[in-house]
Amino acid sequence: MRIVIAPDKFKGSLSAPEVCSHLEKGLQRGAGGNLEVVRIPVADGGEGTLDAAVGSGFTRRTATVTGPTGQPVEADYAVRGHDAVIEMATASGLALVPRTSKGGRPDSAAATTATSLGTGQLIRAALDAGCRRIVLGVGGSANTDGGAGLLQGLGARFLDNRNNELPPGGAALANLHSIDFTHFEPRLVDTRFVLASDVDNPLLGAQGAAAVFGPQKGATQQDVGMLDAALARFVEVLAREIGFRAVKAAEAPGAGAAGGVGYAAIAVLAATRRPGIDVVLEFTGLADRLAGADLMITGEGSLDEQSLLGKTPMGVARAAAAHDVPVIAVCGRTTLDHDQAAAAGFGEIHALTALESDVNRCIAEAGPLLEQLGTQISAGLAANRPGTASTKEDLRV
Repeated sequence: MRIVIAPDKFKGSLSAPEVCSHLEKGLQRGAGGNLEVVRIPVADGGEGTLDAAVGSGFTRRTATVTGPTGQPVEADYAVRGHDAVIEMATASGLALVPRTSKGGRPDSAAATTATSLGTGQLIRAALDAGCRRIVLGVGGSANTDGGAGLLQGLGARFLDNRNNELPPGGAALANLHSIDFTHFEPRLVDTRFVLASDVDNPLLGAQGAAAVFGPQKGATQQDVGMLDAALARFVEVLAREIGFRAVKAAEAPGAGAAGGVGYAAIAVLAATRRPGIDVVLEFTGLADRLAGADLMITGEGSLDEQSLLGKTPMGVARAAAAHDVPVIAVCGRTTLDHDQAAAAGFGEIHALTALESDVNRCIAEAGPLLEQLGTQISAGLAANRPGTASTKEDLRV
């Protein structure tokens, strides 16, 4: 039997490659090692996208770049031929911002000063590696700078009315007077960008980058208003430099992604925005690797109503359905009932909480519990019995 395992991470517990590893151990244990298992870690364009790329044949590389609060960080990216995958969070992520306390909110000062500079520097590193098609996975950012930092990392200079360079961060854009593209990276002319993001927010306004995502990054309500006005100033000045497309891009779906990095990518880098899961499934070659498969296993930490809106397991299930391959889902917990599971394309759902009711233990011991699930799945396949997840009680965590 040939089984393809294509899960997302179990957030807070296991990376997608780790999920694959533990699940395969359990499957092989239950089948006496007689299975052909193909591991394809996947993601939705945010955290885990880099792991998915490396698991699909890309080579991991590292560059020293400027983190969101100005500190140097070692950030990874991935290369395969002339293609690169950049996970923005490794260079400019919220996880790199100091917290007010252990497990507390991000430092509110960083909400207005955090920069996407490191992401621009990662793009330059990819260009140096010979890449001319770059996927930007933009989840988990710390900045609300409209991608100004990213453009600075590529050679643009953001100047005030005295021709001084602006300090980093979104708030400083309120004093923006001009943008100097004289030394902007020339190799970008021959480079294509894909913005991997499911966020469809515009840059400005009540649904914009500052209003919707700023508070998650520590911004106060006063900060939100200031940042939104500063981003509007950025659009006004950029329009003088590159024309009306700067204004049009601010209204484009996805411009508000990653604190406005989506805006810079669309307006200046001419990036094409695509759903993250579609981009990841494409570069992992999932469709081709499904050939001859008898079963697909996918999953993520929590399978719930949000999952049905297009998160990773749904994308994987769609790909499997196109090849008439049955799908089993594994997860830490689920709230989906039988009808929802069936509509999503899952023949069975196996949750860790069916083995261990204590959620904290599920998180801490996710690896061994996944191996147990794998063994159970193998036993079920060997017995050729139908899935047992037939009611909401069966599926519930």
